Amino acid sequence: MGDAAKSAAEAAEEAAEEGRRRRLVLVARKGGFGLPTACPSCLPVYLYLRLARVPFDLEFDLAYPDADHIPYVEYGDYVAFNSERGGVIECLKEDKIVDLDSSKLASHLIPELLSTKAMVTSWLADAVQYELWVAIDRSVAHKIYFSDLPWPIGKVLHWKKSREVKQLLSITNVNAEEKAEEIYRNANSAYDALSMRLGDQVFFFDNRPTEVDALFLGHALFVLHVLPDTSVLRSNLLKHENLVKYAEHLKVDLLENGSSSSSSSLPIPPFETSTSSTPRRRASPGWSSKPKPKTKRERTEEEKTFRRRAKYFLAAQLAAVLVFLSLMGGADSSELDNGDDEMAYEEE
Repeated sequence: MGDAAKSAAEAAEEAAEEGRRRRLVLVARKGGFGLPTACPSCLPVYLYLRLARVPFDLEFDLAYPDADHIPYVEYGDYVAFNSERGGVIECLKEDKIVDLDSSKLASHLIPELLSTKAMVTSWLADAVQYELWVAIDRSVAHKIYFSDLPWPIGKVLHWKKSREVKQLLSITNVNAEEKAEEIYRNANSAYDALSMRLGDQVFFFDNRPTEVDALFLGHALFVLHVLPDTSVLRSNLLKHENLVKYAEHLKVDLLENGSSSSSSSLPIPPFETSTSSTPRRRASPGWSSKPKPKTKRERTEEEKTFRRRAKYFLAAQLAAVLVFLSLMGGADSSELDNGDDEMAYEEE
């Protein structure tokens, strides 16, 4: 009896594990500011899956705070990384895993949809990166990316990312003011165009959700709820009443009603927690992080690769911190920032 019960329990556990492996899992950075994930790259992917009415589990990866492969989606042995083929959403669409735009739009709307998507993923994305890593203080980025790391490592990684963003946006000491004006001018133009496109509709195109809705909604919720009151980008978005109303309405449907027993105008499946055995932290329905229980199973090739990369990553970051502190140990925050600019652009 005892052996039979044990065998039955093991079989049930294996079946449950297999069932969990066949569910979509979104791995993102942790939540905060009243959002399930506070990462501006992760939030649109989360909303894309919610708008597509796909049941999925949300897990938090705290081991790679500045890794460009986050967010990523797992589905059995399938993995779609943010660093591949234009990002997670494009991978999901191309591989026919989740395609929110599978229902064909009217042909005359497709060019406008593509141009609108380009505005959101270029002008608005650049503006968020500029504010998060250059324009505002470190506290917001620290809470999203580095709060689980020791202070010296977090400080160095923030400095490194800030420098990368300045280089990406071609910001130098000479043109910093001009570049800021250009970034905000482009963002304002995008808000104007989006406001006109939306009008008083619920969604941007054909009265149904598309990829554009997921991308802009993720941007808008991040700007409204994560960026501080002093944010220029937030102030500019607040001038567009219909965009703000759109974002807050869908926030209620997708993030509040959608994660409770309340009724919602969008019949989206209830949010469920994950119990898979990957070495991350999971999200509860209230989006709080808890240690994930581990069960024995053979690691996939992707997980083995990540473990190998993790060792190199941690060793490299530790070496960088030691070198940085030995060179910059006596510098205060302002000196560090000035050093950043000087090192990045000393040849100009």
